[in-house]
Amino acid sequence: MSRSAPVVPACALALLTLASTACGGGVVGTPGGSGLGDPYFPKAGNDGYDVTHYGLTLDYVPETEHLTGTAEITATATQDLSALNLDFEGLDVESVTVDTERARWNRTGQELTVRPPHDLDDQDTFRITVRYSGTPETITDPDGSEEGWLPTEDGALALGEPTGSMAWFPGNHHPSDKAAYDIEVTVPKGLHAVSNGELTNETTRDGRTTFTWHSAEPMPSHAATLAVGRYDISRTTVADDLPAYTAVDPRQTKASREVLGRLPEIMEWAEDNFGPYPFSSTGAIIEREDDTDYALETQNRPVFPGAPDTELLVHELAHQWYGDSVSPKTWRDMWLNEGFATYAEWLWQEDHDGESAQEIFDQLYAGDYYDDPEDNEAIWAFPPGKPTDAAHISDPPVYVRGAMVLHKIRETVGDDTFYEIIQGWAATHRHGNADTDDFTAYVERQAPDQDFTPVWEEWLYGEGRPDQP
Repeated sequence: MSRSAPVVPACALALLTLASTACGGGVVGTPGGSGLGDPYFPKAGNDGYDVTHYGLTLDYVPETEHLTGTAEITATATQDLSALNLDFEGLDVESVTVDTERARWNRTGQELTVRPPHDLDDQDTFRITVRYSGTPETITDPDGSEEGWLPTEDGALALGEPTGSMAWFPGNHHPSDKAAYDIEVTVPKGLHAVSNGELTNETTRDGRTTFTWHSAEPMPSHAATLAVGRYDISRTTVADDLPAYTAVDPRQTKASREVLGRLPEIMEWAEDNFGPYPFSSTGAIIEREDDTDYALETQNRPVFPGAPDTELLVHELAHQWYGDSVSPKTWRDMWLNEGFATYAEWLWQEDHDGESAQEIFDQLYAGDYYDDPEDNEAIWAFPPGKPTDAAHISDPPVYVRGAMVLHKIRETVGDDTFYEIIQGWAATHRHGNADTDDFTAYVERQAPDQDFTPVWEEWLYGEGRPDQP
């Protein structure tokens, strides 16, 4: 859908074309790219600008599944721009402005193309405001899992990895463009709206309650979440007065009590192993098992389908360092998220009277870790550093064999240097992005006397099971 434009002189129309040209014949600006060329999701994200802040004002009516939204997107142009794209799926666009002036726009698939009334110069800071409404869509991933906007019995759950956030707000939806967020959500009185960061305000008027959430630290859009429903809320502090906010579906409260009681212990252990916590709050959102079928490392407070066990809570909290603070440059680098979080589970077991990481590694290599032989074989389907395609970025090689890569590094350098590496990696790229080449180069700099060639060639990029464990 696009808005009709008033009749304007031909010279002015030239400024609205996809390759804007000044009346004197010189190029004024060019459109930003409609995708970043991610190896697995090439249309995700957009080129030509960098988002610094999202201000979302949302109103949701669960009975009708109707969402009304205003997205104020503050960004900086990284080139002279005549047009730019936002990722946005479904939902009806009502108006678009750039710096308070109405802008032309049109939609094709997930692309919302915005043409500012005047070209934007390289390094200009600008604000796009998009007003929209409708019934948000549930998006099916290439692997068959569902994300985006998931209606629940008493509200909704928004999950974004890898591309689902475009179902509930327009933006630059690729992990390489991180931003701060302010999210204001109005829902019927009696429901809660839980999101990322810190709850800064809660007010009720005329039978509806507005919750305001602030996330100061940069966040990739896939780690943004919104949970609307009835929850038992707990506000505590952990690890040197770090605020912890947990929201638990009442039917999961009893089952979750024991594991959430270990949150202070887990956070203290994680900081000892991974370094200072990178965010200003922590917590969890625990839904019912029929609301979603997977856990996700949404920033500050991961989401769980029912009460998690301790290892799953450790896994998703480890992602706050590896995946949320240090985010991948592309979706090819998923093993840097999942391999680290899986290895965190092994380290937790090792430190809490369970099997050692070496014992887990040996069983996996021998093919007798899982009860099902097919599960043991699945970890060798492809190298973790190069998933087969978009449908396989969350498959066992990315998680398990990714963790085995880290264990091979640990074997190579010893415990002291290994912990220096994983803590230094989290500190060096705190609130940033990194890829596999960045990681391998970092490891080699920290242990220049060691030869990592077998680790990279056989374990990270090699096909099949390496000959030697």
